[in-house]
Amino acid sequence: MKAFQVTEHAHPSKIKVSEIPSPKADPEKGQVLVDVYAAGLNFFDILQSQGKYQTQPPLPFVLGSELAGIISSESEIPEGCPYDHGDRVFGYAQGAYAEQVVADWRALVPVPENLSLEEAATVFLTITTSYAAIVDRANAQEGEWVLVHAGAGGVGLAACQVAKVRGCKVIATASSNEKRKACIELGGADEVVDYTKMNWQDEVKRITGGKGADVVFDPVGMIIPSLKCVAWNARLVVVGFAAGSIENIPANLLLLKQVAVTGIFWGGTQSKDPSSVFRVTAAVLDLLSSGTVKPVLYKKMYKGLETVSEGLGDIEQRKVWGKAVVRIRDGAGEKEGQKDDVKAKL
Repeated sequence: MKAFQVTEHAHPSKIKVSEIPSPKADPEKGQVLVDVYAAGLNFFDILQSQGKYQTQPPLPFVLGSELAGIISSESEIPEGCPYDHGDRVFGYAQGAYAEQVVADWRALVPVPENLSLEEAATVFLTITTSYAAIVDRANAQEGEWVLVHAGAGGVGLAACQVAKVRGCKVIATASSNEKRKACIELGGADEVVDYTKMNWQDEVKRITGGKGADVVFDPVGMIIPSLKCVAWNARLVVVGFAAGSIENIPANLLLLKQVAVTGIFWGGTQSKDPSSVFRVTAAVLDLLSSGTVKPVLYKKMYKGLETVSEGLGDIEQRKVWGKAVVRIRDGAGEKEGQKDDVKAKL
């Protein structure tokens, strides 16, 4: 099969698609073989390919982890597994940038009928992360101001939508007119701010009537500058470091406004707190099935594994708004007449 395999740590632009043997699933371990139709492109993939991420598989490994596809006809179905051959699923498995991947069936979720496989490939690590950050970690409440950095990114747009579902007022930051427009039209943000401008915090304070933001969602690495425009008792959530550097936050700044800084590591939650993963995923599925929250795909669809490096490069260069997805196989991957009973299989 074709796969985007890392044989030695290097930037994705240095890696080529190769032919490798198809993986073998072990049903005794609850594994199934999935035919991958689409995979989400993530910033952390750039780090992992270079050996710089907190989760590093041994070399060689296939890059990618967020996927959507169907249970392969070649797969043996493990005892207790609710899925059958041809069922549409999305979820997490190391090695998603390949034609097939082995996944623990408990890390897979049935695709809601109203989502395409490309849309479903954006859910498991993206919308869930945003939901857990806004709801679990920040406990955002109705009427509060939520400041979402990189609001036009995949997790950013999802965070905007989730915050609006909670009844919050949303200020999204983005660097271009196109991205700020996406924050409003696709994320539902109430206000937008250009964070590349000097003293952008003054605009946040003006919008909030001088009070400042109650919640900050930060996938970039902007906790320290955000402390200039937060309210008393604000909650700031560290989501990632897309800007490339990890901040050293002065403790006195936390004290002065009695703020709390917390983190969200969704990948770690899956191993440390599976019950929370189940709860959050079920809540996200409800929002997706009702159409209250919608996956937002970047306007350019990357087609074929050969475009993985291009897509990751566009993410690194901040060209992307919404979630970038690579289409690995054409088609919807559905069995004729298939009806996914999402609740029953979760």
